[in-house]
Amino acid sequence: MCAAPSRAGSGGSGRERYARVFEACDEDKKGYLSREDFKVAVVMLFGYKPSKVEVDSVMASVQQKNSGVLLEEFLKLMSTKKAAQLHHSEIRQIFTAFDMQYRGFLTLEDFKRAFNSVAPKLPERIIVEAFRKMRLKRKAEINVRRSLQVHGKTKHQQKKNVWRFVQHG
Repeated sequence: MCAAPSRAGSGGSGRERYARVFEACDEDKKGYLSREDFKVAVVMLFGYKPSKVEVDSVMASVQQKNSGVLLEEFLKLMSTKKAAQLHHSEIRQIFTAFDMQYRGFLTLEDFKRAFNSVAPKLPERIIVEAFRKMRLKRKAEINVRRSLQVHGKTKHQQKKNVWRFVQHG
């Protein structure tokens, strides 16, 4: 079992923290994390046990070259995982801010109000089209899960402060 990394100087960058966790979980100092070491490291960093599918995917991608996950690969994997986690959290916060009645979904009127507050000059037809593309099963509402699915596919457009959604079949 991995020993918890010392809390002294636990500030620093995410990469430094990931490296400390890697070192703590590489108890035998073999230079890589085994399957079990990797699972414990993810628990230490993110607070959940990764699924078998997630671990299988990671191990399959690294075991062609090594016996486990090397430090540099681990740092890249954890940085990517953290970025995805932050993006998901940000989308959820934005959605919640626009769901002023705490219903868990947005109606067309909610959607129009939201867009008018962040992009007041955006033509209504574009807002209506974006809403239409977001709808699930012809319901007249958008839930947070659908918002995350579609917005996650258009992350690069997030920086423009205008949401444009592309229909993915």
